[in-house]
Amino acid sequence: MAFGWRCTGVAWPGDVPQLGWSKGAERRVSTLAYGAGLGFRAVGERHCVGARGNVCPLGAVVSARSTGARCPECARLDRAHSVAADTLLDDPRTYRVYLAWFGPGLVKVGITREERGAARLREQGAVVFSWLGRGPLMAARRTEEVLRAALGVPDRIPYARKRAVRGQLPGERERFGEVGELYGRAAELEGRGWPESLERLPLDVVDHGGIFGLDRARRATRSVRELVDGGLVEGELVAAAGPDLHLAMKRGGGVVVLDTRLITGWELAAVEPVAANDVRVPLIDIGGGGVQGGLF
Repeated sequence: MAFGWRCTGVAWPGDVPQLGWSKGAERRVSTLAYGAGLGFRAVGERHCVGARGNVCPLGAVVSARSTGARCPECARLDRAHSVAADTLLDDPRTYRVYLAWFGPGLVKVGITREERGAARLREQGAVVFSWLGRGPLMAARRTEEVLRAALGVPDRIPYARKRAVRGQLPGERERFGEVGELYGRAAELEGRGWPESLERLPLDVVDHGGIFGLDRARRATRSVRELVDGGLVEGELVAAAGPDLHLAMKRGGGVVVLDTRLITGWELAAVEPVAANDVRVPLIDIGGGGVQGGLF
């Protein structure tokens, strides 16, 4: 089955987001820049993106609203080889435990391979973070469990909640304060459940508000719910956080969030600038508002 160029999503190898593209064995990367235009039209149906670098053998059609873009079989294969599934218990690599802040009251604990640096934090859209410790995989996993049980710190925060607070972030002092306070409480667990093989790292709070563009962009009020055949998205990139691109629309001056996990698996075609309509895909209000149906 032949396809045109398909987006593989946003990557954050450094402080600048990149869109990945694939067409058969070909791979390309588009570096994104704030203030630049971004637009495309969805073509045909959305197909499974496969797993672990392999093409889906069924070429299965998948739901337009799925953020995974995988059929059930490929989703099982992908998860079976992930760290999150705890199937790599003998992984010899060093892992780091981090505390990530996404907004007031939204702090989580997580782990990432040390060799990846802070890429995982940028991919999740963490506005602020600090390392907590480093060590073997199972020690890092155990630390996650200890913080969840002793301090009530979650290891997951839904993207919808992150988007809901992203447009009203407090200043740097409050951001740093919440992470620093949690770090202090976590450090007090040494000797009381903290794994001996996990080395505690010093508090060093990093703020991504600047590289995400959130401190200077207008607040987003709507997000793309799904793509459809012929659906058009076009706007000016004003901010990005994790997989989310914040696009300023020409009509009405609003900002719409595009979760790039929704565009993986689609064939995307370039579009000429459209003066009257920036978005012609279903949208939904951010923060629990009503769905705006139809095409815009």
